[in-house]
Amino acid sequence: MQDIVRAIDECRVCGHNDWLDVVSFGSTPLAGNLLGEEDDPSSEPLFPLDVVVCRECRLMTLRHVIEPDVLFGHYRYVASDAGSIIQHMGQLVDLCVERIGLTDQDLVVEFGSNTGAHLDLFRQAGMRVVGVDPARNLAGIANERGVETIPAGFTAEVGRAIAAGHGQARLVYGRQCFAHIPDIHEVVDGVTALLAPDGLFFVEVPYLAELLANNEFDTIFHEHLSYFSLGSLCRLFESHGLRVVDVRTADVHGGSIVVFAAPATAGYEVRPAVAEMLAKERSQGIAEEATYREFAERTERVRAQIRELVRGLVAAGRSVAGYGAPTKGSALLAACGLGHQEIRFCSDTTVLKQGKMFPGSRIPIWSPEQARDHVPDYYLLLAWNYAPEIISKEKEFLENGGRFIVPIPEPRVISADGVAG
Repeated sequence: MQDIVRAIDECRVCGHNDWLDVVSFGSTPLAGNLLGEEDDPSSEPLFPLDVVVCRECRLMTLRHVIEPDVLFGHYRYVASDAGSIIQHMGQLVDLCVERIGLTDQDLVVEFGSNTGAHLDLFRQAGMRVVGVDPARNLAGIANERGVETIPAGFTAEVGRAIAAGHGQARLVYGRQCFAHIPDIHEVVDGVTALLAPDGLFFVEVPYLAELLANNEFDTIFHEHLSYFSLGSLCRLFESHGLRVVDVRTADVHGGSIVVFAAPATAGYEVRPAVAEMLAKERSQGIAEEATYREFAERTERVRAQIRELVRGLVAAGRSVAGYGAPTKGSALLAACGLGHQEIRFCSDTTVLKQGKMFPGSRIPIWSPEQARDHVPDYYLLLAWNYAPEIISKEKEFLENGGRFIVPIPEPRVISADGVAG
């Protein structure tokens, strides 16, 4: 096991080794490691899930790192096709074209490119595109759709190889993957090796301030190693000769930020949003230890509230199922101690997940078609970050007396008439 999991010995941003303990979820299965009927539950490995904060740069991180190939060699997370996500990806394409002045045949490179859905939008706009993703199954899907994708982690060597074969990139980016990467300095080295002198680099990451404020403990699982503030990202990028020039908030994945950086010698104007967000982080107490202790206390309280609500409904003869089967849903169920005794099934549109079971809890994942034949009294909305979209889509379920439990930031029940309790 020691060659699979290791404790971190220094902060991956600043190199210090002075930690504040925040919260421990004990030893849990890998949230994204969905099981088949043939898998033996007694052999399912458990790994420590402990959260700490660097007292120097305030990076929040997991104390232990799992070997990346164990997590991502065959990955079942597929970029969402929810309307809000498609719209968001299109807006990012338009923004980058405007900010950089991207033209036909400029090179755009994405690391953690998944099935290539976002790069395909740049390709349709006329740019040359290359993706890099360590999940061989997803890289294969991307290549089949015509988005050239390298099945590997993004490193300085990979960055240099792309530059040698395709030329320097006007845009390099990573969406919702930077938090998964143990050696982020190696990734940024890859960016600087590949990026044109007038190029732009951005990362989209779940935002630490939103996680803390909204009790988003279900976004804490083994794949998510790092939980970034703008301040910690500024410190990281500056150590590689990059300057943060803009930041945008994004209402995706529970609240994210899109952070733009460029070579310090490039002529990009630093937008006022950067100083404004850094000042807001100070006022929100990102640097204060009390902020993290309060988050830990709220996490314990909300976990207990969700568990008691669901178990109370089941004890009263109500049926409960899960809506959506995101990795964060697996993490929430594990954190709340809920299993197949309480949750009959989870419904999800992702074909790769259907017919599988959540790790640990062994709750089966069904297609929406199968779920329609077994409509529960309550759906626990595991994909709560899409709550408005889902609730609007499922009006018939609500009008027929069904109810949604939205677990985050605190559990609340939604009926056809609104919040029911």
